[in-house]
Amino acid sequence: MTQEPISGSAGRGAVDLSGLSTTGGGGSAPSGTGSRGVPAGLVVEATDATFSSIVNGSLRVPSVIVLWSPRLPQSADYVDLVVRIAAGLDGRLQVVTVDADANPALLRAFQVQSVPVTIGLVQGQPVPLFAGALPEAEVRATLDELLQLAVQHGVAGRLDLGPVEGDDDAESDELPPLHQQAFEAIEEGDFDGAAAAYEQAIRENPTDHEAQLGLAQVGLLRRTAGIDLQQARAAAAADPTDIDAALTVADLDVLGGHVEDAFGRLLDLVRSSSGEDRDRVRTHLVGLFAVVGNHDERVKKGRTALMSALF
Repeated sequence: MTQEPISGSAGRGAVDLSGLSTTGGGGSAPSGTGSRGVPAGLVVEATDATFSSIVNGSLRVPSVIVLWSPRLPQSADYVDLVVRIAAGLDGRLQVVTVDADANPALLRAFQVQSVPVTIGLVQGQPVPLFAGALPEAEVRATLDELLQLAVQHGVAGRLDLGPVEGDDDAESDELPPLHQQAFEAIEEGDFDGAAAAYEQAIRENPTDHEAQLGLAQVGLLRRTAGIDLQQARAAAAADPTDIDAALTVADLDVLGGHVEDAFGRLLDLVRSSSGEDRDRVRTHLVGLFAVVGNHDERVKKGRTALMSALF
């Protein structure tokens, strides 16, 4: 196993997850992840079939994904190391294990050539971290940086691992009731229910930025549910002036992590369209800015480019 870091130039969202199958997949968890001392709910096993629920969960609590293989005991040992580190983070990070041998769609999506591979997941967006089994100190430092990134993007929830003795701040980390209701609805695939909860939260507090972000993200999930990525791309390629097709592909690009592609596609349409069509594309692009988050550098650049395209 090599210990080479994944290039930082790959950036946040460099992996396309939108084309994953919704059926099939399986695998086994490393033996150590179920050992005594690991809080229930800290570790989940993802498959090709269940990964969409993991993506939804990362809207509230960041995840660290470890792809491993039962054929390589060293990779299972590395999973145990990551779990031990995460167990000391008071539920701020969930560990997601993926048996690379049993889940070919995830293997292709993450373009894995050897295991173990470690990838973060924040707001449904993959964050490439590194390949190989790094020493404990380096893994710990990297996970700390991942948590800092998550906080910057408004993802600061905690897993329900039960009370933590001596943690005086535990109560303040609980989600507001309507936010919790929205999160539970997302986990159940009830996007309409999640949107209703976030809308109610905004009515009660118009400055609730987390609810506004959550509502934008739920809107994206609702719009893209059940859409075939390849068919959508084919329709957009067949007619570059088809606004419906372009908006759909832009949504799928953001969901799959290709944020710059999505922004670029819609900026080109803003420049080439006029009247109601132009306003429609502009409005949709601004909505995608909200999904990604106003503090994201790509959004800042996108807003500048939009102003230039409009004026």
